[in-house]
Amino acid sequence: MGDSELTHYEVRASRVSPKRTSVDTGDAAFTVGKDVNPVEYFLGSILACLNSTGTMVARDMDIDITSLEASIEGDVNYATYRGEDVDDRAGLQGLEVSLSVETAGDADLEAWLAAVKERCPVTDNVENETGLTVALE
Repeated sequence: MGDSELTHYEVRASRVSPKRTSVDTGDAAFTVGKDVNPVEYFLGSILACLNSTGTMVARDMDIDITSLEASIEGDVNYATYRGEDVDDRAGLQGLEVSLSVETAGDADLEAWLAAVKERCPVTDNVENETGLTVALE
C-alpha cells in the first residue's frame, strides 16, 4: 500500500485587530480578515483542495483537464457567534459544491469525482469529525 507516514502541520497566528489575524505557516504568511473573512478562507480552502486533489487524480487516471471551475455555498447564522440565544450551531449549516470539468477527450468523470471525494484531505475533515482541542497555555 502507500506510505503511512503522517505529515505534520503547525500554523501560528497573532491578533492584528478585532477582525484581522496574521497567520504564519512557516512557509508563508497571510492575514485573515484583510481581504476575506475566516469563513470565506475556509470555503476557499475546500475549493483549493478539490482543485489540487482533482488535478492529482486526473493525472493518475490519465485524464487531461482543460478547465475546472468550482463553486461552494452554505449558510451561517451569526446570531450564535454574537452570543444570542438561538438553536443554530455557530458553524456552517451545510455546504453544496458544484464542479464544472472539461477534459481533452473522453473521460469517466463519475469515477474521477468518486476518487476526488475519497482522496481530498480538506473535504474529509468537513465530512468526518476531526478531534479539536482548544486550551489556554
